[in-house]
Amino acid sequence: MPDPHGREDLLGKVAIVTGSARGIGRAIALALARRGADVVISDVVEDQAQATAQEVRALGRRSLAVRCDVSQRDQVFTLVERTVGELGRLDIYVNNAGITRDALLMRMTEEQWDLVLDINLKGTFFGCQAASKVMLKQRAGKIINLASIMGLVGNVGQANYAASKAGVIALTRSAAKELAGRNINVNAIAPGFIETEMTRALPEAAVKSFLELVPMKRTGKPEEVADLVCFLASPESDYITGQVITIDGGLIIN
Repeated sequence: MPDPHGREDLLGKVAIVTGSARGIGRAIALALARRGADVVISDVVEDQAQATAQEVRALGRRSLAVRCDVSQRDQVFTLVERTVGELGRLDIYVNNAGITRDALLMRMTEEQWDLVLDINLKGTFFGCQAASKVMLKQRAGKIINLASIMGLVGNVGQANYAASKAGVIALTRSAAKELAGRNINVNAIAPGFIETEMTRALPEAAVKSFLELVPMKRTGKPEEVADLVCFLASPESDYITGQVITIDGGLIIN
């Protein structure tokens, strides 16, 4: 279906969304397509990436499905080069790919630490580098990084995840300062408790306990995160850069 508000302010734009085969990334990709953008689906889950790309095409937009491990610099740069080669430009880059490997601090292995930092933080760094290389020449672009409220407040059993997302926030602010002079906006979104396959697998008691901390008393929807991404990708956000916008039902103010 088209954008419910009839907006097509991203017509002619080309976007890459990493980790977009499913979940929040898929919702972002489809929302951008409804607003008019052609969207490249990047993920390591190839069959689901192809399915999401087909959904984008069904909306009347161009789409590619590209397998990419964002922790590998060459793969990220190849993703961007292929996008520009086949779709002609790159206007929006969404660093969404991320993982968790939860464990208490004293039990966390070096492998758990490295894997989360490599994908969540280093992958975002590579994405910012590769996208800005193209956008600097165009003298325009939007980079949107998915952080987390855990990067602002921390969480028990998530030292690696929280550290990676805090790093994404600092990277966002630094990149925004470097790139603002070339009309490139770099912002971060920090979601709270969003309804995904991962959160649906949690015990009901754990979900209830968590929601008691959320003033709005509900989980967020992937589509709500996607709407915020669309705003930051649109001309409406042209004077916004270096910001970290929480979308958490008020959790951060508790």
